[in-house]
This record gives sequence, structure tokens and C-alpha cells, in this order.
Amino acid sequence: MAEPGIRAAPDEPRSPWLRTGFVLAAAFIGFVAVIGAAIAVGSDTSGNDGSTTAQALGTRTADPPRSTPAADGAECPELADERQDVPTSAPAGVTWTLYEAVALPSSKAAGPAVADEDVARCYAHTPGGALLATSQISVRYLAAGDWLKVTRTQTVGEGRDTYIADRTEAERTAPPDEEGGTVHGQIAGFRFVTYNDTTAVIQTVWRFPDGRMQAATTTVLWQDGDWKLEYPADPAAPTPVDSLAGYAEWGGV
Repeated sequence: MAEPGIRAAPDEPRSPWLRTGFVLAAAFIGFVAVIGAAIAVGSDTSGNDGSTTAQALGTRTADPPRSTPAADGAECPELADERQDVPTSAPAGVTWTLYEAVALPSSKAAGPAVADEDVARCYAHTPGGALLATSQISVRYLAAGDWLKVTRTQTVGEGRDTYIADRTEAERTAPPDEEGGTVHGQIAGFRFVTYNDTTAVIQTVWRFPDGRMQAATTTVLWQDGDWKLEYPADPAAPTPVDSLAGYAEWGGV
């Protein structure tokens, strides 16, 4: 899909990340998240440094940790967060850490409990866990050096294979010397559209340095003991928003 308010040309790739205005990191000028977040148009920069703290995800004392199987066969520890009420304000106990210049949230209570350089997994089976999974995965499958591993292990849906094929081909054929200036967006707010034991639909607002904001709707599904980002066959474009009215203000930058 094209930028909000601009229709994609008929011959543009089906994958929204490869169409005009939605170029990716790595061999591309930059990356823009739409399905999980409109996060950036710029070059691949920064590392996993810098942090800030927000308020904390409410937790309660849990039984000794148990394990549930993850999709890759490894086990996820059971996390302390067991709250099933949908958050309507900034969750507590959240730490924000820069990942490719985008501040991503995490919580000891709700996840991710297991993280390597690119894959961050094992989230609590709660609304708080779903919110963290949405924020983490929607950035990482676009910005990660090993984006293919993130996409294969942490996304599901009819559009996933098309995205992998289109991005792989586009990276193979992209000019090696393309560069661009960095213009990163950051999480500014959220609201839950729906939540149940298997599905969470969340709108995330992203704020850009020039002050403009966009809201993107993301779905995560509980599968194989963890939240997975759904990549539909036809992802919806983000929508411009003028304010955070109706959203919970939330962000690390």
C-alpha cells in the first residue's frame, strides 16, 4: 500500500514494505513499519543501547515458574504477570531500550523473557504481554539483521510468505550503495480494540520528529505458547492522527 491518502500504482509489489514510500533497512534506504507500526524512513542505524523507564505492568505473586513450549522447540519460563484486565493507561514496570534507534518496551513480569540479538520472545499470556509482543515483533521483523528468522518464527498469516519472497528478491536486486537520512518514529500511545485468550487487536500511535503521528492496527495471536504477529494478506495502511485523545500515552523517547 502507498502512503496514507495515496493509492498504490497497479504495478507496485503486493507487499506494502516494498512499495513506494515503504523501503526497508539493509540494502534499502530505510524501513517503515505499517502493520505493527509506522516506525521509520531511514538508514539502518544504532544498536541495543540506551534505556528509559516508564510505569510498571501490574503483577501478582505467581507459583514457581513453569515452562511452555515455544515454536522453535525451546521452552518459555512462566512469567509473573497474570493480570487479565486490558490496560487503559501506561503499564507499569516497563523498561525502554533502543533497538535500531527505535525505543522498544520490555518487562520482567510480562516479557520478552528470552532475547538474542534479533529475536525477542516469550511473553505473558495476558493483555500486557500482547502489548509488549506487538511493539517488539512489529519492529524487529522489519529492522533486524536476521529479519528472516524473526519473520519465520514470530509471524503468522496469509501474507507472510509473500512478504518473505518479495523482500528477499528486492534485497537481492537493490543497488548496494543506496543510503538515506535517518528519520525514526517512536511509540507514542496505544489502545486495545479487542482482547481474548487467543487474539489481541491493538492500535499503536507512532510519532515522528516533525510532530506528525500515525496509528497502525496490529493483531497478535496466541500460538505454540507465545504471542505471534499476524501478517494478513492485505495489511491496512496506517491512518494519520492529530492527537492522542482516546489513546493511552506511552513511550520511551
